[in-house]
Amino acid sequence: MIILASQSASRRALLAAAQVPFEALSPGVDEEAAKEALRADGLDARALADALAELKALKVSRRVPGGLVLGCDQTLSIGDGEERGEMIDKAVDRADAERILRLLSGRVHHLHSAAVIVLNGEAIWRHVERVRMTVRPLSDAFIASYLDSDWEELRWCVGCYRIEGPGVQIFSKVEGNQFAIQGLPLLPLLDFLRVRGVLAA
Repeated sequence: MIILASQSASRRALLAAAQVPFEALSPGVDEEAAKEALRADGLDARALADALAELKALKVSRRVPGGLVLGCDQTLSIGDGEERGEMIDKAVDRADAERILRLLSGRVHHLHSAAVIVLNGEAIWRHVERVRMTVRPLSDAFIASYLDSDWEELRWCVGCYRIEGPGVQIFSKVEGNQFAIQGLPLLPLLDFLRVRGVLAA
């Protein structure tokens, strides 16, 4: 069994569907404070996702000695394709979600999905996957209707979308793995769990 340092419904669903034995525990991390501190250190979007995933896993690892603890995080950067583009956070309210969707409209952004496994306070595996996502031009009417239909779910999602829900409608092109978009670089993780003997090879 692994310990998922997250209460994310999407990540729990991915692990359950793949028949990975797991238990989910909240890491109890002040994500915003941690993110600001790491940004102040100059971390780009990819490194930030990796560092936050490790932080969550380390926090839970202290409570479960001997357990394989999986920490995950996602960051979104928009700009010219580099990790150092402008980073977008989760919306603080509906008005902020409208602002974010207008910002993403008609542009390319990158989603960085990180996973780190910690054992007894030491990171023993990590992977960061990047997905290139093109948002079609979005009308104000569509944005309003979209937020009306899925606000309670997407308010917790970076970029204000769930690819497994109505959020798929905002894209004209996606280059990368859908599991990573949902919050977990699942295939590399499954490879590691087979090597560790958690899953049958």
